[in-house]
Amino acid sequence: MIVALDPFLLDLLQDPVDHGPLRYVASLDVLYNPRTRRAYAVSDEIAVLLPGESREVDEAEHERLMGDPTGRDTGRA
Repeated sequence: MIVALDPFLLDLLQDPVDHGPLRYVASLDVLYNPRTRRAYAVSDEIAVLLPGESREVDEAEHERLMGDPTGRDTGRA
């Protein structure tokens, strides 16, 4: 079962380092910055947006994250 982050919260979230939008992939509970190729965990519906807790993403994972149908960008359209 996928438990998604609140849509209102997703409209407000941004990367703590470059302050740009993130991609939220609900099926993997991850927030992803495709510009820096860094992923942030979502634990118990809480976004862990600490730069020291992020992890690097390789090309194969980048493609999976960007192509996942449960993904959506943060910020207001």
